[in-house]
Amino acid sequence: MSSTPKEGKLPDHYLGIRNRYKEYGKILNELGQTAKDSGPLDDKTSELVQLAASAAIRSEGAVHSHARRAMELGASPEEVYHVLLLLTSTIGFPTVAASISWIDDFFMD
Repeated sequence: MSSTPKEGKLPDHYLGIRNRYKEYGKILNELGQTAKDSGPLDDKTSELVQLAASAAIRSEGAVHSHARRAMELGASPEEVYHVLLLLTSTIGFPTVAASISWIDDFFMD
């Protein structure tokens, strides 16, 4: 098992929407940045919060994206996994287990 995530890229479907609706895509990007800039949380913590929310809604692509971004900002694999474990009593073990399997995708050779 490697200690760094595989290189990620935005999903083709998302990129297609952004390219098709350029102003909409621009506003989506600005909204995310504005939300991050509106409070005291650092970028790594913000990504970990978004990782938790992504797991709660069972969005595999978002789990991949926010885990990758959190790790690029200095989160350790242990921190990423811990975020998911903390959700067990809130979102249930099956959803946590699925999210962990999606994070495990990063470490498969």
